Amino acid sequence: MSSAPPPGIYVPAVLFFDEEENFDVPAIQSHVLRLAQGGVTGILVQGSNGEAQHLSHEERKEAIQLTRKTLNDNGLKNVLVIAGTGAQSTRETKKLCVDARDAGASHALVLTPSTWPPQMSVDNIIRFHREVADASPIPVMIYNFPVVTAGQDLDSDTLATLTQHPNIVGTKLSCGNIRKLHHLATRFPSSEFAVYAGRSDFFTQGLLSGSAGTIAALVNVLPKLHVKVFQLYQEGKVVEAMELQGKFAHADWAIGKIGGIGGVKAIISKNFGYGSTTVRGPLKAVDAERLHENKHYKAMEEMISVEKAL
Repeated sequence: MSSAPPPGIYVPAVLFFDEEENFDVPAIQSHVLRLAQGGVTGILVQGSNGEAQHLSHEERKEAIQLTRKTLNDNGLKNVLVIAGTGAQSTRETKKLCVDARDAGASHALVLTPSTWPPQMSVDNIIRFHREVADASPIPVMIYNFPVVTAGQDLDSDTLATLTQHPNIVGTKLSCGNIRKLHHLATRFPSSEFAVYAGRSDFFTQGLLSGSAGTIAALVNVLPKLHVKVFQLYQEGKVVEAMELQGKFAHADWAIGKIGGIGGVKAIISKNFGYGSTTVRGPLKAVDAERLHENKHYKAMEEMISVEKAL
């Protein structure tokens, strides 16, 4: 049976481009190193924040290889690289899993196809994920994110059925459903099927419910603070962890209101000194010099000050 990723903090890393929308390699490397040196357990390349749907197959492989090489060259071989391999056909998803293995990823994270929602019955969803897991040379995790899969929201019974496959080892719940997380995390040991909160706004609540940690966009900005909360929880300092969790809730809301992926890049560019705000269309870039005009940015500034002090 395949192994799940270890419990911890994972980050769906944003991918930096230059003004011509080509990879900004120095900025990507700077980001990978800041995250890894901040203590994250692993980096998810080509999650939704990594603009996977905007990349060619060759670019997807290049991004994985660059992340793995950057970590290895800096003595960070223990930091995992997970690859998003979701695509709109079973055939392409299988190929992306093979590509991910060849490029250095340890695990694959797979979205449910969404082009034909009327065709995606529960039986067909289960069949898709099983066929991908059969073919994948690396362990597979299920990515449940209704916002980017035409509203498809896998329930806990469907996910529990998929746990029976020996090469399906976990899930990222970006649906934000704490009941679903609790149901799965208390039914399956994380060493066999790891359940991760897919958003920071229910990270600590997820830990209290038995989750394996989080894979969340806000970690791009605040890796050290997420690691601190995880450590506080492990030390039994739940009250202190929940105090920071309350601030995560406001920051997570703010980052969405600031502009999603474009907002994350703008915040990083302004506060950490690397990367441009360029995104690939149809996403919209956010002007880093006008962040202060957004009423939600103050919540981020306060958290970034704490992050930099750690």
